[in-house]
Amino acid sequence: MLKTRNCGELNSSDVGKNVILAGWLHVRRDHGGLIFLDIRDRSGLAQVTADPSVGEAFSIAEKVRTEYVLQVEGKVRPRPEGTVNPNLSSGEVEVLAQTITILNPSKTVPIPIDDEGNKTDETLRLKYRYLDLRRPRLQKNLMLRHKIIKFMRDYLDKAGFLEIETPMMIKSTPEGARDYVVPSRVQPGKFYALPQSPQQLKQLLMVAGYEKYFQIARCMRDEDLRGDRQPEFTQLDIEMSFVEREDVLGLVEDLITKLVPAITPHKRIISPFPTMTYAEAMDRFGTDKPDFRFGMEILDLTDAVRDSELILFSDTIAAGGSVKCIMAPGCFHYSRKDLDILTELVRSAGAKSLATLAWTPEGMKGTAAKKLSQAELDRISTITQAKEGDLACIVADRPAAVAKGLSALRLEFRDRLKLVPEDLLAFGWIVDFPMFEWDEDEKQWNFMHHPFTSPRTEHLDKLESDPGAVMSDAYDLVCNGYELASGSIRIHDREVQAKIFQSLGLNNEEIQRRFGHMLEAFEYGAPPHGGIAPGLDRMIMLMCDEPNIREVIAFPKTASGSELMFDAPAELEAKHLRELHLKITE
Repeated sequence: MLKTRNCGELNSSDVGKNVILAGWLHVRRDHGGLIFLDIRDRSGLAQVTADPSVGEAFSIAEKVRTEYVLQVEGKVRPRPEGTVNPNLSSGEVEVLAQTITILNPSKTVPIPIDDEGNKTDETLRLKYRYLDLRRPRLQKNLMLRHKIIKFMRDYLDKAGFLEIETPMMIKSTPEGARDYVVPSRVQPGKFYALPQSPQQLKQLLMVAGYEKYFQIARCMRDEDLRGDRQPEFTQLDIEMSFVEREDVLGLVEDLITKLVPAITPHKRIISPFPTMTYAEAMDRFGTDKPDFRFGMEILDLTDAVRDSELILFSDTIAAGGSVKCIMAPGCFHYSRKDLDILTELVRSAGAKSLATLAWTPEGMKGTAAKKLSQAELDRISTITQAKEGDLACIVADRPAAVAKGLSALRLEFRDRLKLVPEDLLAFGWIVDFPMFEWDEDEKQWNFMHHPFTSPRTEHLDKLESDPGAVMSDAYDLVCNGYELASGSIRIHDREVQAKIFQSLGLNNEEIQRRFGHMLEAFEYGAPPHGGIAPGLDRMIMLMCDEPNIREVIAFPKTASGSELMFDAPAELEAKHLRELHLKITE
């Protein structure tokens, strides 16, 4: 080895020892008589002192610059009184250099390595990701990622699960997002698909009798990106045979309640996790991934203003819509500019407009105050339990638009008013999802989770007559406003699976072409089974207190799906296209 100790591991027990360090020059400080070098490796920093009395080492210390790769040999000694650095694990000691060897020089780096505030343009950070990854913050994130995944592997191993790898090139089947496809060179005109998830493969492992499977699975989906989404991502894929919903939920909840205090002891969780139906979550929070860390729940004013002279309310209700609000404490003083920002937020979420009521020292004010009767204002005050200083933000529209608008407002007030404790991870279960949702663009029913989710047994007779009333045996794990995991009890009966495909508008020929392998497998003694797939990137993002998942992935893509370091995606050479039997057209 070119070093005998890691920089960040030096401590007072090493005093008097000769050590060899190797790493990058983080900071160089020339104090005239002495030169101080902060040497960095993955474990942290160590201070090296170059003294003029050691001529060769001192002369090299005069030449080196930031990010040079150095090897230093010297004796560990206590730092002088008053110079101890309590912020470093090695802050009590320093190394008096006897020899300094330049293992490799460095050009001036295009991004600062010590920028822990992420002030550097992200485009530059991703282009020079190998430099960005030298930053202690990202190294800490990736080391935490390693610990989290190792904990999960050890936990599931002890619970009797087998880790089994599944193929990365399979057949394209509709599972909710667009596939990335790979052309076959040896079979012209045919394509593999990269897996959106190992969904069908893990179910086939249950048919094969493996009973308890898991995989740290790489998944690819060609979908629009955002801060908590990447085209390729990692999930903890779990499948179990002979289980019911509570068995799956119990396993994952126990895993997480052990994981969080073991890996991030500064984080708090609430246990047991609350469980809420999809309908209740939409009614109280306007979303199926609510942030449980604060209240500000949605309140229904529909009956209170059903016969109002305010046409926005009465006409909306008559057309089958609803009128709901959230209460923002202490916000009665909001200016017209503040309210315009909130109105635009509601509109961008899909709702038509925002009405307000403010409980001021001078009485009721706001855009809706003059057009509502005193009786209506009194009913609203009773429903909202309003106090002086409160602001009611009211949305009247179709139920779905009301939910989206008020959910967006709720999160806006969360951040504006700083309503949540930063150390809390508020997990919760959402259950009893509808089996199908109506696709207005395609004018047809589509699955809410995926087509292998089992409908509730008592709803099987509604598959053809009333698909909108069919409930599924699906469940999601949410945390702090993010969906962290999605799972379900699966279909294991061939006839039920075929009916689901038919209800999605597929004819028998399409069903056989796309899913014949699954239907045939179910004819050979498929056991009842279910599973779940926590998204590791989002979970690690929350445990690391990062704003997006790019900060916890070694080599992420941009929001447009580009890989700036490799300049990907890129064009193929004409020769390569011919080998793949492809032709690019306008």
